Amino acid sequence: MKETRIIHNLVFLVLLVLIAATACVPSLSQQSAATDAQDIVATVAARVESELSQQGEVVPAVYAATPASTTGQEAERLQDALTRLYQEVNPSVVYIVVSSSASGSGFVYSQDGYVVTNHHVVAAGRSYEVVFAGGERQRAELIGADADSDLAVLKVDELPDGVEPLPLAGAEDIQVGQFAIAIGNPFGEQGSMSLGIISGLGRSLPSQRGSASGSTYSLPQVIQTDAPINPGNSGGPLLDLEGQVIGINAAIASTTGTNSGVGFSIPVAAVRQIVPSLIADGEYVYPFMGASFDDEISLDEQAMYGVSQTKGAYVVGVTPGSPATTAGLVAADPRTGEGGDLIVEIDGQPIGDFSDLNSYLVFHTQVGQTIEIAVLRDGERVVLPLTLGARP
Repeated sequence: MKETRIIHNLVFLVLLVLIAATACVPSLSQQSAATDAQDIVATVAARVESELSQQGEVVPAVYAATPASTTGQEAERLQDALTRLYQEVNPSVVYIVVSSSASGSGFVYSQDGYVVTNHHVVAAGRSYEVVFAGGERQRAELIGADADSDLAVLKVDELPDGVEPLPLAGAEDIQVGQFAIAIGNPFGEQGSMSLGIISGLGRSLPSQRGSASGSTYSLPQVIQTDAPINPGNSGGPLLDLEGQVIGINAAIASTTGTNSGVGFSIPVAAVRQIVPSLIADGEYVYPFMGASFDDEISLDEQAMYGVSQTKGAYVVGVTPGSPATTAGLVAADPRTGEGGDLIVEIDGQPIGDFSDLNSYLVFHTQVGQTIEIAVLRDGERVVLPLTLGARP
């Protein structure tokens, strides 16, 4: 079914481009533009029909129809799909007003009034007001917040009639190229909707807090999107075409503070992992190894470290008294950079770089869990049991 979804998205994208293109051409060239559009759609439709047939899928009539007579119908179906999605989802997206005159977005997470947003939206506030799409306003209580994932949970006493929690997508279903829809309140404009695609996966965002040691943490598996995200969108949902939450809009890469085509969303995997603990305990405790690593090993660094490969997480430091120290993990010599362990597997899962290691720790382990770390040390493979502590 993933192949079918990809092909559906391809047709959907072509239609978006065609709609925009035909809307911008001068009236004298409308007929020519329409002919070109029909030719493009015909080519894509033929490709879809061929690929679906090879997969043993039933070809939807909408793809198999003659493009010359159905281009307008396709555009209407596309418009109907987007407007229907907005009508279903927007009532569950809220506008959050913070006491410090800041504002942001959020979405209804559960029927008992929990609302998910960003940590940075609520961090400076002492009181919170949640405004629903229908105009209803309620005071909200801050239940829990986590700076490392930039997630927070508010709670209202009750939801307005007809407001339902938004479903969460499966983390494994998110792919580069699929459509992404952002709904939120950019610049305070409540209920704004924008459309783009997933531009990249596996990005990371640094934590909003530091540590006593001066080290910083980063959240893995962050989603990059070109769906327009601006100040005020923070905390709002990033959705797939089925109206499922795939991420929480959190940041933009911009020198102006406004959208430049590169936005970042907290992955739904983090929502699934962290939000239940924020509701139950008001906080989330991350597992902790007590070691620092080179993010990626370049060829020059491979030569400097004296390791046999560039794949792996190279240990450059170990915190005294940490789980890594107890397990016997060896750090590089700070003077030469040589002699450190190269982690290549955790619990049998290959580790290509620090991002892989960080993702495994954040999304697949818990405090107190004992993991098996396979390292390359002086050309030999060594397996070390390590019991994870709590991140300080």
